[in-house]
Amino acid sequence: MSELADKVQQDLVEAIDNDDLVLPTLPEVALQIRKAAEDPEISVSTLSKVIGRDTALSARLIKVVNSPLLRATQEVTDLHTAITRLGVNYSSNLAIGLVMEQIFNARSEVVEQKMREVWRKSLEIAGVSYALCRSYTQLKPDQAALGGLVHQIGVLPILTYAEDHYELLSDPVSLNHVIDRIHPLLGDKLLRVWEFPEMLVQLPGLYLDFNRQSERVDYVDLVQVASLYCHKDTDHPLARIDLPSVPAFKKLGIDLDNEAMCKDLEESRSMFY
Repeated sequence: MSELADKVQQDLVEAIDNDDLVLPTLPEVALQIRKAAEDPEISVSTLSKVIGRDTALSARLIKVVNSPLLRATQEVTDLHTAITRLGVNYSSNLAIGLVMEQIFNARSEVVEQKMREVWRKSLEIAGVSYALCRSYTQLKPDQAALGGLVHQIGVLPILTYAEDHYELLSDPVSLNHVIDRIHPLLGDKLLRVWEFPEMLVQLPGLYLDFNRQSERVDYVDLVQVASLYCHKDTDHPLARIDLPSVPAFKKLGIDLDNEAMCKDLEESRSMFY
């Protein structure tokens, strides 16, 4: 690793330890949705009003309900029906995940592009996590999708930091080094600060541990396999990992020769776009 990457990593870890690093806050609409969803008596109409304040988010949820994996006989055209179809908890989790895109904004074109890339990949991985969860586990697909949407959230503070440190921004190799090394640490911290459930808080720090053994299938397994699946046949380092040899893959018992399953996974990649 270069001297610059080393120094930046040291500075960032120190800033994290001293709580000096400015972490992004959850978007206001996400806080409102979470608060609303915590009310066990909440009605679909009330949640519709909260989510409906964000028109782009409403459109996304309606689109998700009409995606090939969830499509019903009749197309859903309004938010109330979409939430009725998905259920209150389900809708809240997906909405909170999708609204994260609002934090991905940058001042410079280089960082903007990098953020777009990270978010696009997260959307893909969320879709595949959702499909895997539905087909191979008894876990909750909305939580799996939320995990996919936030597993790389730790990249954000590093990119924001880079915008203020031009020497890092102009050295993409060092920047990528720093991102790879530190984003899991920052992701765990961010999700904890945002009071995400514990099962998702540990995701950024664990999803790259390809020797990980857990007693039973969990959300880390799903996001890990989805991430490997979404990088296969690319020039990304993750494409070099042999999927069938990963414990999480074996545990899920996925059959990549199953054409129907592969079709599902491919369709799910664009589920949240």
